[in-house]
Amino acid sequence: MSTHTTHTTNTTQRPPVVVIMGHIDHGKSTLLDYIRKSNVVDTEAGGITQHISAYEVTHNDEHGMPRRITFLDTPGHEAFSKMRERGAEVADIAILVVSAEDSVKTQTIEAWQTIHTSGIPCIVAINKIDRPGANIDKTKMDLAEKEIYLEGFGGDIPYAEISAKTGQGIDGLLDVILIAAELAGFTCEPATPASGFVIESKLDTKRGISASLVIKDGTLKKGMFIVAENAFAGTRIVENFLGKQIDTAECSSPVKITGWDELPPVGAIFQAYENKKEAEKARSENKEVLKKTKMIGATAVGNEEAKRVPLVIKTDVLGTIDAIEKEINKMANEKVLYKVVQKGVGAVTEVDVKLASADKDTLIAGFNVKVDGSAAELAEKSGIIIQTFDIIYKLTDWLAETLEARRPREEVMETVGTAKILKVFSKTKERQVVGGKVLQGRLTSDANVRILRRDFEIGRGKVVELQQGKVKSREVLEESEFGMLIETKIDIAQGDTIEAFTLVSK
Repeated sequence: MSTHTTHTTNTTQRPPVVVIMGHIDHGKSTLLDYIRKSNVVDTEAGGITQHISAYEVTHNDEHGMPRRITFLDTPGHEAFSKMRERGAEVADIAILVVSAEDSVKTQTIEAWQTIHTSGIPCIVAINKIDRPGANIDKTKMDLAEKEIYLEGFGGDIPYAEISAKTGQGIDGLLDVILIAAELAGFTCEPATPASGFVIESKLDTKRGISASLVIKDGTLKKGMFIVAENAFAGTRIVENFLGKQIDTAECSSPVKITGWDELPPVGAIFQAYENKKEAEKARSENKEVLKKTKMIGATAVGNEEAKRVPLVIKTDVLGTIDAIEKEINKMANEKVLYKVVQKGVGAVTEVDVKLASADKDTLIAGFNVKVDGSAAELAEKSGIIIQTFDIIYKLTDWLAETLEARRPREEVMETVGTAKILKVFSKTKERQVVGGKVLQGRLTSDANVRILRRDFEIGRGKVVELQQGKVKSREVLEESEFGMLIETKIDIAQGDTIEAFTLVSK
C-alpha cells in the first residue's frame, strides 16, 4: 500500500483504543453501554448513531486530570480476528469480560486466544459480581486452569471486579486501562495528516457511502482527501461519534466520513492527504498492489469435488459480511460448501433475486436489512429462498442447518442380523421355504436380505414370513432356530448364510 511521508515533528501521548471481547452472554454490551452513558459528558450521548462502531469517554486519572479513552463497539472476536488478518492494528488494549456467575466458557477461550495472538495488553473484567450466584475466586481459578494468569494468581494480567449493571468497579476498570496505556506509552504525531483503520462502512440510500474510521496517527482536517485501498473520499462531511459535524479530529478519535466513491473494506488502512492529486496517485498505486494480491490469491482454490451452494449475502454494514464469511468458512466440509456469488450492503433487491435465479439452489441471507416488495414477489415466483435475521448467530445457525440438509447423502448398508441355512424344504417360482438358525442380531418378517455362499454375495431377497416352533413370528432373536418363506430368484442351498440389512442415509 502507498504510505504518506511523515514530517519531522514532536510526538505526543495518544489515548488508548480499547476493544471488549468475551462470551456473548457475559455482559460486553452492558459494559459498553454503562461506560458510554456514565462517562460521555454530552447530553446527546443517548443518541449515538448505532453504526459509528466506536465512541470516546473521559475519565480522570490518578492526578485528577481528564483523559480520553476510545472504545470499539465490535461484534466480537470474529470481526476483530478478521480485521487483524488484514493487518489492522486497530485496538491498543483488549478487555476480556468473564462472568463471575458462569465463569470461563468456550467463547472466553477463543477470545483470549485472539487477544494473546494479537500481542496487545489485556485486562480481565470479572463481571456480574452483583449476582447471587457469583463466585469470583472460582472464576479466577478457572482462568488459571486455562493458563490465563491474573495478578496475584500466578501471573501479571491486571483485572477488575465489576458489575456492568450497577456500575460497581467500573471506575476501577477505567483506572486500570489508563495505567496500562501509561505503561505501554502509545504515541502519535499530531502534525502529520491522519492515518488509521476503517472499522465500519455502509451504504445509505439518502446520504451515500459512509465509513467509520479510527485515527491512529496524525490529525484529520476538513478539506483533506482520504484513500482506503480502492476507495476515495473528500472530507466535506466529518462527524464525531455523537453525529456532530467537526472541522478537525485528533489521534485515537473515531470519525464518520460520508461521500466515498465506493465502500472501503473493513480493516483497511486509510491515509489522509493534503491535496487531491497526491491522494489519487496513492489510490492508483493501491490498485496495482491489490491487483497483484488478487492474482496470487486466485491460485488458492477449495475442494474441487465438493458441492457448492450459491449464496447471496446482504447486510446493513460491511463489517457484518466479514463476520458471516468467517463463519461460513468454518462450516465447509469435504462434501458441500457455500460459494458467495454476491455480497453487498443494503436491502435485498430485485437485482439480487435475478442473480440468484440463475441457479435454483441459491440462497439469499439478509442481516438487519429489508426485502424490497418486488424482490419478495420475484423470489416467490422463482422459488428462491430469502431469509433475514437481526441476530448474527441465528443467521449462521440457519446457514449451518441448510448446509447439513443439502449435504449429498450416501446409502450405507447396516447389517441387522446374520443366519445360517440348515435345511431347504421347498421351492415355488420365486419363493422358497428354508430352515435356519440366527447367529447374530435378529431377523424380522419383512427384512431385506443378502444371500452369501462361502462369504460371497450371490443374490438378494426379502423375508415374507417367519415361524418359530411352527408358530408365525414377527422376529427371531440370536441363537434361535426358525422356518422362513423367502422371496428370491436365487436357489438357496444348505450352508448358505443370509444377512438381514437396512439402508441408512448418511
